[in-house]
Amino acid sequence: MNLAESTYYSDPKVSRKDRDEQDADIRGKVEQIRVEFPKTGYRMLLAHLKRAGVSIGERKLRRILTKFDLKFRAKKRFVATTDSNHCHEVHPNLIEEFTVNGVNQVWTADITYIRINTGFVYLAVVMDIFSRKIIGWSISKKIDGALAISALRMAIERRQPPRGVIHHSDRGVQYLCEAYVKILDENGFHKSCSRKGNPYDNAWTESLMKTLKYEEIHMREYDTYLEVVEQLPQFIEEVYNKKRLHSSIGYLPPEEFENMVLNKNNVSQPNLKL
Repeated sequence: MNLAESTYYSDPKVSRKDRDEQDADIRGKVEQIRVEFPKTGYRMLLAHLKRAGVSIGERKLRRILTKFDLKFRAKKRFVATTDSNHCHEVHPNLIEEFTVNGVNQVWTADITYIRINTGFVYLAVVMDIFSRKIIGWSISKKIDGALAISALRMAIERRQPPRGVIHHSDRGVQYLCEAYVKILDENGFHKSCSRKGNPYDNAWTESLMKTLKYEEIHMREYDTYLEVVEQLPQFIEEVYNKKRLHSSIGYLPPEEFENMVLNKNNVSQPNLKL
């Protein structure tokens, strides 16, 4: 009959006025989500809406986002944070084809920059790949070994990990310097590095940094170092770890996912192949 599929499935009982009211209602709910997560894309918006009991499909949501000009368009910015021109030992990639099925099996670490009026501030993070939870972080005006070590020490103090955890990072001097490696050895970590020129080997932490930038750092447009120190930790601990949904863990926040897996014996732990 040369009719669009949407025409076939449309409900003739729904008037144009009713549809506009429904669209406006969804728009209001989207804007409420965007108050806390200003740069959330449509997939994550869909997950938030469904968790709130809103029955809506992907196609309808995309139509509403287009109708009210609510689509998020990310801006790309780049500053190099990896200095791999050094003489320290580089470790093999231990997580290629590795399957993670619990916490404290693989930790990844990375550093990103934050632009302020007077230059740059740097953020180092340590993340548990299984839950995507940020377990250690540090902020500094200097991109050095001390920055990375501070984040690692926080992660170790918080998690008290067993020996044998794989610590994965890029080939930056901050992660391969003598002081950092010494801490890893003292705590029984297996050391792992990304392959040369291959950013996909640490894609999980790269994705984390992208999220932090698009949903907090670029949105806030910090002016001073003090603003970064006062506000970014709040986003990491209270929003990213406790509220932000992640598609890789069933559209749950990291902390909720960890608690679900660790505290309920009848919940099987998923296997995440890296």
